[in-house]
Amino acid sequence: MKQFIAAITLAFGFAMPVQAAEKIAYFAGGCFWCTEADFEKIDGVGDVISGFMGGKKANPSYEDVAYGRTTHRETVKVPYDDAKVSYQELLSAFWRMHDPTDGKGSFVDRGRHYSSAIYYVDDAQKGLAEGAIAALDKSGKFNRPITTELAKAKGFYPAEDYHQDYYKKAATKYKYYRFRSGRDQFIKAYWKDDKNIYQLATP
Repeated sequence: MKQFIAAITLAFGFAMPVQAAEKIAYFAGGCFWCTEADFEKIDGVGDVISGFMGGKKANPSYEDVAYGRTTHRETVKVPYDDAKVSYQELLSAFWRMHDPTDGKGSFVDRGRHYSSAIYYVDDAQKGLAEGAIAALDKSGKFNRPITTELAKAKGFYPAEDYHQDYYKKAATKYKYYRFRSGRDQFIKAYWKDDKNIYQLATP
């Protein structure tokens, strides 16, 4: 059948549709419930997966990470269509959804496992992330230096099912946690005049 379709295409000059390859990005921005929810607002982003990266232990559990038995960070796997949203735009959104100057945790959640990191999959992502970190640092947007770690992506482990889409499954608990965490208050304080927060989700 595939050979037949190919023959018809060549014979009549039809252009075969080209599907954009899905790409992957990995970000650690504190509580993965929140970063998953925020990235899924962006047009061109697929089903974001909450999980762990940055440690040596295979298949860590949430308890392993939460109690510091590993060096993993809470990390989200972000599939995206680069015909709709670029990696640079994902980086821009990432800065606007957490505190990249806190190297010891994220808001009320303390410890390395909640600290900021970008895990690149190739040299192109690495170069773009390095440039974005340098530009944000130079901009003076924050009154402290950027502490986001940049490292090669390897060993991503999805978190338990109950963590996936937590903001949908347990909306009331999620909203309460998020409000109490101070995340949105921080974002509002630093980006209140910014017109680009999650603008990609708006037609």
